[in-house]
Amino acid sequence: MSRAALLVLADGRFPAGGHAHSGGAEAAVHAGRITGAASLEDFCRGRLHTTGRVAAALAASAALGVDPGALDAAADARTPSPALRSAARRLGRQLLRAARATWPADELDALARRFLKGAHQPVVLGVAARAAGLGPEDAAHCALYESVGGPATATVRLLGLDPFDATRVLARLAPEADEVVAVAVGAARRVLDEGTDALPAASAPLLEVYAEAHAARTGRLFAS
Repeated sequence: MSRAALLVLADGRFPAGGHAHSGGAEAAVHAGRITGAASLEDFCRGRLHTTGRVAAALAASAALGVDPGALDAAADARTPSPALRSAARRLGRQLLRAARATWPADELDALARRFLKGAHQPVVLGVAARAAGLGPEDAAHCALYESVGGPATATVRLLGLDPFDATRVLARLAPEADEVVAVAVGAARRVLDEGTDALPAASAPLLEVYAEAHAARTGRLFAS
């Protein structure tokens, strides 16, 4: 296991396309839900315990070797919004391109052949982590960090938020994120025996509604 590989995978400069997505932050800013550091923290905390927890469990399961097809179907079932499903697959496709160039592996090649239009990003993330020699905890940490790191970075551009304030939000949430990772990895280990019904299905309906409105809006800064 290589901690250096985890740093590469989680690095915002890794060419996986995440920079073009705000994790729902742009729509939340437009709706007046995020106006500063305090409301950003509330927004990110909500993502930690809903979409973030689901993504972390999916990634951890993929890193454990659970069938990507079953996990992708589970991700679809937990993503009601067509706009979010489309975004997740675009991100998965881009991440897979980057991962195959970085850590060539038969598993990644097989994933590309199986999902010509892209698998859900957390599923690809878990398989990429496995190819990089990382474990389920690493994959879950990476997925969960992405779920809040994207919105935090986006608000710096959207609101002119002080980058120090945005980073402080992430630091304040770190202990809570560790707890969510533990829960997500525990669920992923149960998937090995119980199937994908053991995955969390925490929902964030407002994010789904915002995603559909955002997809129809012109003049967007971020794709989602």
